Amino acid sequence: MAKLKIKSGDTVRVIAGDNKGQEGIVQKVLKDKNKMIVEGVNLVSKHQKPSATNPQGGIVKQEAPIHISNLSLLTSKGETTRVGYRVEGDKKVRFSKKSNEVI
Repeated sequence: MAKLKIKSGDTVRVIAGDNKGQEGIVQKVLKDKNKMIVEGVNLVSKHQKPSATNPQGGIVKQEAPIHISNLSLLTSKGETTRVGYRVEGDKKVRFSKKSNEVI
């Protein structure tokens, strides 16, 4: 299993696929499948049966997982970048390879 360089809470941009160009915040990481759920990206319609929590039922829009290879981390300036690691003092930090700033 590959090491994931994007974590939940990071802002990412979709760089490939149907949702190319969309941006959002990573809500959940599915490490075993190498996928992530990103807020507002890759929305699918799901049919829901009426239940106690949703007595009406109906069609609900929700985010589907998107593969990590189709996502790129955004810097504070809003540009895509690759992620590197380095040790500063006694801490290991992630940094942007494009702007060299700590993420």
